[in-house]
Amino acid sequence: MTPRAGTMRLACMFSSILLFGAAGLLLFISLQDPTELSPRQVPGIKFSIRPQQPYNDLPPGSSRDGDLKAPTEKVTRDLSSRAPRGLNLLVPDRPRAPRNMGARLRPRQRRRRLLIKKTPAAAAAIPANGSAGAFVRPAPWAAAGHWVTLQRSQQERKRVMREACAKYRASSSRRAVTPRHVSRLFVEDRHRVLYCEVPKAGCSNWKRVLMVMAGLASSTADIQHNTVHYGGALRRLDTFDRQGILHRLSTYTKMLFVREPFERLVSAFRDKFEHPNSYYHPVFGKAILARYRANASREALRTGSGVRFPEFVQYLLDVHRPVGMDIHWDHVSRLCSPCLIDYDFVGKFESMEEDANFFLSLIRAPRNLTFPQFKDRHSQEARTTAQITHQYFTQLSALQRQRTYDFYYMDYLMFNYSKPFADLY
Repeated sequence: MTPRAGTMRLACMFSSILLFGAAGLLLFISLQDPTELSPRQVPGIKFSIRPQQPYNDLPPGSSRDGDLKAPTEKVTRDLSSRAPRGLNLLVPDRPRAPRNMGARLRPRQRRRRLLIKKTPAAAAAIPANGSAGAFVRPAPWAAAGHWVTLQRSQQERKRVMREACAKYRASSSRRAVTPRHVSRLFVEDRHRVLYCEVPKAGCSNWKRVLMVMAGLASSTADIQHNTVHYGGALRRLDTFDRQGILHRLSTYTKMLFVREPFERLVSAFRDKFEHPNSYYHPVFGKAILARYRANASREALRTGSGVRFPEFVQYLLDVHRPVGMDIHWDHVSRLCSPCLIDYDFVGKFESMEEDANFFLSLIRAPRNLTFPQFKDRHSQEARTTAQITHQYFTQLSALQRQRTYDFYYMDYLMFNYSKPFADLY
């Protein structure tokens, strides 16, 4: 046999071996369960076959900065923050498909399984955002559809707030957080919550809830009004050092509750000036009567009692006020700095019970803890409603109503409240 013939024979043998090997590989792949070809889930490691969601579409409270998170680009430039833990605004749990079952099937069973069409239940087991284990089970009072509606409401409220800040307070996002900016934030460390106090928007009962969550009381009904506001049970965020402030801002769930501005103003006036008050009458009442009431009586000037709503509004709108601003009628945008601090949850007084209990379920508060509905001050008096507010504002001229609306314009815009009178512009 010539050398050339031997070489050709070796080449033919090598080609035959390659063909047999390729055929064997194809046969193996055809019998293999696709689930065995994908990486297996290992504790501490998460695999995701879906692309990451864009920044604006993140579910609140996810591990990256999204809607419900620690301060975003506004505060993160200074804080290098992480999103708060434990708060995910997602739909309720769905059944999950069993994983890696193919590893225990014989080759013939694997091949038959490949021919079975996926059922809708199996498809639904993959969350829309591709992150396993991210669902939060709703509270018993919340049906799945209602849960999603509340989630979308939160996303819309925060979108409106961010847009108002971007349009009118863009410079605020570049400022550093100071203790003054967080002086109205109360801290509950056990559930990692920061609550911005907005007076006349349910703040007394919210403090009661935080005290129960912190283990300082067993029931909200047991906590007296003076204990809530003057007991010092809850710490303010500005009492921590800078590191403590920044750590909590970047990792805790931040929330505030707001109220229709005119209604909140009337509620504050009724509470502070239409009932005996040892602070507001001598401090604010006397100054208001001396400046805005012609021929005020000696008794009125001595006690500061009897301030009328139009006189109170004159004081509010006066750039040279005889006495300073007060938290009960100051702007929410000043009290809580929402253009600097990115709040994770924005509730409204008008839907307090629904919003409050939704929030409590999100932070996994005790199931038996609900937001209290009692009114601990002037309990026999009707709550301030839109109708009562309208009655007070009819005492003002059209110009005074317009100027008051202008005074609270950012609160109306930021929290998406409608104009309370048709003649306002």
